[in-house]
Amino acid sequence: MELDETTVMELIIQAGEARSMSMEALRAARNYDWATADSMLTAASAAAKAAHKIQTTLIGADEGCGKIPVNLILVHAQDHLMNAMLCRELAEEIIALHREIAALKQAK
Repeated sequence: MELDETTVMELIIQAGEARSMSMEALRAARNYDWATADSMLTAASAAAKAAHKIQTTLIGADEGCGKIPVNLILVHAQDHLMNAMLCRELAEEIIALHREIAALKQAK
């Protein structure tokens, strides 16, 4: 498999979408809009899954043998994916905290 520029760009796009949706989920949670927060987290997960599928394809094609040339744009794409995955996980935890705080405020 030859490294196709469109493949790498799709990885960046999907990872960027996952990160953006995670941030939107956080903004919604700050406004106690739980339905939007949940919807954005679901969208973030779908985009991250699509990006991860591309990454898995590239890893499989490389076979651990250096068949896929590593260049700056590929490293950039990997950075985007890892940041998106971390952002999604942290967003989920922060939203859970927002929910707990909201519940405590309601209980008063």
